[in-house]
Amino acid sequence: MCGIAGFAGEGSRDVLERMTGTLEHRGPDDVGFLHVPGTIGFGFRRLAIIDLSTGNQPVFNEDKTVAVLMNGEIYNFQSLRKSLAARHTFATQGDTEVIAHLYEDFGEELFTSLNGMFAIALWDSVKQKLVLARDRFGKKPLYYTIADNTLIFASEPKAILQHPLVRPELDFRALNLYLTHEYVPAPTSIFKDISKIEAGHYAVFQDKKIVKRPYYRLSLNAVNPPSSFRECLCEFDRIMDDAVKLRLISDVPLGIFLSGGIDSSTITYYAQRASNAPVKTFSIGFDNPSFDESAYARNVARHLHTDHHERTFRAQELLDLIPTLVALLDEPISDSAIFSNFLLSRFAREHVTVVVGGDGGDELFFGYPTFQAHRLSPLLLVFPQTVRRHIIEPLVENMPVSHRHLSSDYKLKRFLLGLRYGADRRDAIWIGSFTPEEKRALLASDVQELLGDMNDFEVIDRYAAEVHGKPLLARSSYIYQKTYLTDDVMMHKDRASMFASLELRVPFLDYRIVDFVNSLPTGYKLRGFTTKYFLKQLMKERLPHDILYRRKRGFSLPMAQWLCRELKPLLLDVLSESAIRREGIFRYPYIKQLIGEHFAGKKNNYRKLWTLALFQLWKERWL
Repeated sequence: MCGIAGFAGEGSRDVLERMTGTLEHRGPDDVGFLHVPGTIGFGFRRLAIIDLSTGNQPVFNEDKTVAVLMNGEIYNFQSLRKSLAARHTFATQGDTEVIAHLYEDFGEELFTSLNGMFAIALWDSVKQKLVLARDRFGKKPLYYTIADNTLIFASEPKAILQHPLVRPELDFRALNLYLTHEYVPAPTSIFKDISKIEAGHYAVFQDKKIVKRPYYRLSLNAVNPPSSFRECLCEFDRIMDDAVKLRLISDVPLGIFLSGGIDSSTITYYAQRASNAPVKTFSIGFDNPSFDESAYARNVARHLHTDHHERTFRAQELLDLIPTLVALLDEPISDSAIFSNFLLSRFAREHVTVVVGGDGGDELFFGYPTFQAHRLSPLLLVFPQTVRRHIIEPLVENMPVSHRHLSSDYKLKRFLLGLRYGADRRDAIWIGSFTPEEKRALLASDVQELLGDMNDFEVIDRYAAEVHGKPLLARSSYIYQKTYLTDDVMMHKDRASMFASLELRVPFLDYRIVDFVNSLPTGYKLRGFTTKYFLKQLMKERLPHDILYRRKRGFSLPMAQWLCRELKPLLLDVLSESAIRREGIFRYPYIKQLIGEHFAGKKNNYRKLWTLALFQLWKERWL
């Protein structure tokens, strides 16, 4: 796990070192460079995981005409190495070198051979060609920009901003998407003219032109699963066993993130099954019982006999992290789980360098409450729109307001709000911040004129079109995987773990698992209103019943309450009238209304307020 940065074109060695220096948290163990003035610059920060003695980068082919940088891990590198050994001479024992030799044999087709998480930069000095690539599900980030015919790339935008050809400027279309989704979907970034390589894509920069192509396409029918439910469970068990085993390969200490939910508990089960000794598991708790779930993790650890490590934090310790993390976050993600994930990562890093987590299960197995909401929607849609808008919605609006995380009144109000939109757009409303109508009240007229007739759901609509005609729940899962999973979950998990110099591996996002689960009938995953039915049937004799059927909460924080108390001074400062009017992006009267309603307990506006506050904090730091 590492940080990579560089350019094809203009840039000095000093610039390259400054770019790479901003990524030290991603790789504190070593540094490496390749610089040919006026041609190519590669910079590398290493977190040593595999091949501790000879694994520094860049890595080359035999005659050094091909140079490779990689952030990530190639889990099947040993089998790839065996297939290449007859034709190539290896100088290292690590996974990166197989990429150089695969490129010699297969060119850009090489990426289809890789099972892993990666962001790759490859320089072909003979063809004067730079190739950038990102893994199938965007587990590792990769940004780039082109300025004055020079392509500049890095693991994080902060490194790109060190290049003298780049100036930080806000992309207002990206801001509009952020206000809807609470993150910026690929290929856009919050910085104007800085883009993300999309998951499952590679880009070729040659003769001052860039061409981007997919090498993997997410599919709902990629494989033909066995005909019976029982046979599907057996086949999935086999793939899952191998996927976890591959991710346990490490030359440094390794552990498991164990929250006590079904996803992380499933991963822990397979890891323990593959180990001859108790695996190390890690969880954190809080002194506030309203969002402390550590007891569930202890229950699983006892059941599976792991070597469990746990630490309890005070809520104030979490609050104190906000300035630190915002200073590191060069792209706003208003998912508050990043703070608790960073605490967990920093704690685990005291013991291990690699962890394995359970991310991806909710998107694959229909784990979110929104999947249940889709099933419930037809019952409400039988009422005419006028009845819903003028009778049902006013009744719900008069429910007592709670500032508990995702309280019943909040979820019900959001559910009804989503029914105003088309089926494929409802998830974005249910889990997001601002609706298009609310953004018209929020954004200044100049900004709205700049955005023109931009479609607030352009990303959702694009992916929905790719699976047009499929069942609604399958479409919803597909869109989650293409957007929220990649651009929120994977992005904030990468940042939280790498800020602690910790590598995070995700077995559920082995492409074989994704292809298999996506090909299963929707009824296998949501049975009635039972989410993750398939996974629960697989694990029902392996995990405690209360773990399998506990209510999903996630790494939730009491942000609604904190904004009224501990975070109130920060909120009032960053969303002050003087700050808002000075910048001219938002309309202060609407923000004042949101704050007033929230403080008075009339509405739970925490998601809108935190989305705005985090953007303001980001803007102060990075623009």
